[in-house]
Amino acid sequence: MRSDDVDRSDDWRPSARRERLVQRAALFASIRKFFAERSVLEIDTPALVRRGVTDVNLAAITARLDDQELFLHTSPEYAMKRLLAAGSGDIYQLCHAYRAEERSALHNPEFTMLEWYRLGFSMDKLIEEVAALLDTAMQACGAAPRPLRRLRYRDACLQCFGVDPLEAPRETLAELALEAGLTGEAATRLTRDGLLDFLVGVRLGPTLGHDCWLALTHYPASQAALAQLDPHDPAVALRFEMYADGVELANGFQELANAAEQAERFAADNRERAARSLPHRAADERLLAALHAGLPACSGVALGVDRALMIATGAQRIDDVLPYTIEQA
Repeated sequence: MRSDDVDRSDDWRPSARRERLVQRAALFASIRKFFAERSVLEIDTPALVRRGVTDVNLAAITARLDDQELFLHTSPEYAMKRLLAAGSGDIYQLCHAYRAEERSALHNPEFTMLEWYRLGFSMDKLIEEVAALLDTAMQACGAAPRPLRRLRYRDACLQCFGVDPLEAPRETLAELALEAGLTGEAATRLTRDGLLDFLVGVRLGPTLGHDCWLALTHYPASQAALAQLDPHDPAVALRFEMYADGVELANGFQELANAAEQAERFAADNRERAARSLPHRAADERLLAALHAGLPACSGVALGVDRALMIATGAQRIDDVLPYTIEQA
């Protein structure tokens, strides 16, 4: 049978059952109620943007408008920080985000993201709020809340791999990655941070948060992204990821407000992109201008709503909580 002869008469139906769609609506309502009770303003920024991210680990989906190359945002972070610098106060956004990543049980190129920023919050205070929001989300879907635990990235790697991620030679990390299933070609090509990302993703991450919300904190300074470095230990960043049932749910920062330092990080990203034969991405000059004008002291986090709904409902695939997957779009 030719591919164009395949029976698609049932392909119009949604990916998720109606029960999941009802839970999805309850989750959205609980999120909005959570922030309304805390006087956090809901905002809505463009999904189609003029600058892609420089981060080598994020692949933006491009679009064309006349002769211009545009991008579907990988998150609303840059636009939200511009609002913060303009005096918006505490804000959140519930929106679709887009990433050209491998399709899997946990990944769909279009997904729902919750991102929020809290003025005057430290990383630790934001971690507590993330856990509180997740508890609210669980209860809205009929699931139980969980205790919160914290674990430093360095300690977690020492426990899982027996090596210090800040000091281990690249060759040692490559050997561990090969043992964990990475191909020899990839092990040769990846940087230290790339090898660490692989090890965390394949070996460490799946062990985290099986009886709690697990905040993995204080990532290496080389993985700071848009986070401040820890003033008490500049070898690490004030960055965390939240895990549950071995699934990464959220990525948060105590936000970097220094425009010059952020510009240098963008430049470093592009040097790494060149080394990996990835396309150059121009730095977002409007974000840098906003940082130069003055970003208030704040912490922010992006949370995968579809994954949170998976945890709440026990779903094994993201397809089970989405109205339609990329294949059905």
